[in-house]
Amino acid sequence: MCWALSVKRSPRELRMAVNSQPATEQHPGRAGFTGFVRRRPLVSFFLLANVLSWIVWLPYVLSANGLGVLDFRFPVLLGTTQFLGVLPGAYLGPIFAAYLVTRITEGKEGVRRWIGRMTKWRVSWVWYLVTALGVPAAIILTAAAVADGEVRLPPVVVLVAYVPGLLLQMVTTGLAEEPGWRDFALARMQDKFGPLGATVILGPLWGVWHLPLFLSEWGGWPDVTWARAGMFLGFTCMFSVVVTWVFNRTGQSLPLVMLLHVSVNNFMSIAYTDMFPSLATPDQASQVTLLAGTTAAVLVLIATRGRLGYRREVGRRAGGCGRSGAAREAAGGRAPRGRLREAG
Repeated sequence: MCWALSVKRSPRELRMAVNSQPATEQHPGRAGFTGFVRRRPLVSFFLLANVLSWIVWLPYVLSANGLGVLDFRFPVLLGTTQFLGVLPGAYLGPIFAAYLVTRITEGKEGVRRWIGRMTKWRVSWVWYLVTALGVPAAIILTAAAVADGEVRLPPVVVLVAYVPGLLLQMVTTGLAEEPGWRDFALARMQDKFGPLGATVILGPLWGVWHLPLFLSEWGGWPDVTWARAGMFLGFTCMFSVVVTWVFNRTGQSLPLVMLLHVSVNNFMSIAYTDMFPSLATPDQASQVTLLAGTTAAVLVLIATRGRLGYRREVGRRAGGCGRSGAAREAAGGRAPRGRLREAG
């Protein structure tokens, strides 16, 4: 007959025994890449969004369309090299990073909720007017004030191309960026930092993501100046205030945010130069957009008293954030349906 020897351990000895185990044994699933993503989803998103885009953009920046280190040029498609030089990196950045982090931290159900917010089209028609027409109106008024009222009517070809250009921008720039910056990051950051705090953090990060492109045709290289890049960063910070307000007031409708975003790009690339030839240089255009964005941001901040239309319960119903990573892992690795996951 064998007798088992029972040895009593003090609480201190038990703690030392537990702490001596490898970290992967104490906290299964927390090691490596996926473990870091689960612990720090927001940090992981921003790192992935920048690294993935910048790596893919590197050939474009180094080519003859940029710094000229590599002796080749990107093909022209629909009058620009950006479709093949910029768009692949844009798609592989914010939207893919958001998908990857959501898939790791929230599983397939989280991905379904994330995609569901991208198709939230049923919003009052007033907001479609605000986003589609409000942006051109703000830029026109600002440019007209700076140009002493000298405004030219755009030619017919511009009017014909405007709506197709807007739709093209929606499925390129809008789709590549906003599912990441707003649908993933802003929805989580607001719950942690509040709407204004989240916007103050997200605006510069959104702008920094674009900076390598200033070393290419996208940013006007080789004639680009540090002042122009600085004005662009200032614009992303100011315009983010307006984007956050629209995002919240429309019940976190991503299509409306995308439309707001691309309305700036579309008007500036199609109609602005023909309407304001005296303010058509890149630096002058940057000054106009910065002034328009700053004015709009100040008006929104005053009107909303800094709340930017945010209601915490709406954010929770939208499925942005919920329990912490540790609590979620204890429950089996998935966030409960209808709850918001805590930001990293």
